[in-house]
Amino acid sequence: MTFSVSWHNLLENAEELPPDATLLTPLSRKPFRLTDVQEHRILIEYREDDGTVPLHREQFETLYEHVTEGSSGFELDNLPPDAEPYATVLSLHPRFEIDDREGMLSESESPTSSPLVDAHEVERDGDDREEPDISVYSDALLLIDALERNDPTNLESVDTPALVNLYTLLSDVQRNANDLRQGVRSVLLDQLHHDQPVSGQYGSVQRTSRRNRSLKEDADVLDVLEDAGIDRERVTSVDPSKVDDALEVTELSESDVYEIEESEYVRKAEVDEESKETRLQGLKDRLAATDEDTEDLQEEIQELEQRIDDLTSFESASSFDTKSDGEL
Repeated sequence: MTFSVSWHNLLENAEELPPDATLLTPLSRKPFRLTDVQEHRILIEYREDDGTVPLHREQFETLYEHVTEGSSGFELDNLPPDAEPYATVLSLHPRFEIDDREGMLSESESPTSSPLVDAHEVERDGDDREEPDISVYSDALLLIDALERNDPTNLESVDTPALVNLYTLLSDVQRNANDLRQGVRSVLLDQLHHDQPVSGQYGSVQRTSRRNRSLKEDADVLDVLEDAGIDRERVTSVDPSKVDDALEVTELSESDVYEIEESEYVRKAEVDEESKETRLQGLKDRLAATDEDTEDLQEEIQELEQRIDDLTSFESASSFDTKSDGEL
């Protein structure tokens, strides 16, 4: 396929984007959108900047040649300064894709997904960020604090209370994160198509399917298999629940019918929610303080500390002025 054909295919795909569609540059992750699609160039606008930036056809052709001539594509790290949006826009073409993990822009034999992201998925400025009211956020914040205070790479050196804290928080984060993951998965299923991977900043996902099987009624299964020439004895097995019922009415012990292996593990017994909330509020206050201008406050504190030091410090007798002879 010549570049001329690819270029017009790219323009068609670019024109089909909704006006508020947001894209990301592959390396710096700067959000931008297309403002105009013309015969020989595409105009874009960065979210943080005013004014438009033209992306010229000639530069797209140069990038196209680098990608198609290489055996494995083009390394994104080799992009010239300010050329990142060329790679993102070129990947709107169904035959070109960006591999965030490998850092490559390559040509594909099959149609690929576009690098679109919804506006709410793009990383916001600090002023726009809000604290989510979900358990996993609070638990994760507490876990980060605990990890910073203890060395997780040398757990043998961590004392028992700290290990208990780590285990409790890890358990809470795991449970709440899994609940949130299932919620995210449910929404994603409505937005993904089979065999169409979609990439984000930290990875990619793809819709797939799995087969879950459950046997029909025992009698129906045995009748069908028996009709097919399979003896019932070949497919019947011992039912553990029925064995347990039998043990209750006999003098047999578990060890007579079970192979028993005992193992020890740690189980979370309870969670001190009040203590967690107190520590969490302290962390939130500390984080909020880092966003404020504390330079003047720090200077005032230093001046106050110096005054206190001057008033309380001990000076030797020789440093005091002595009265001259004859003075009362």
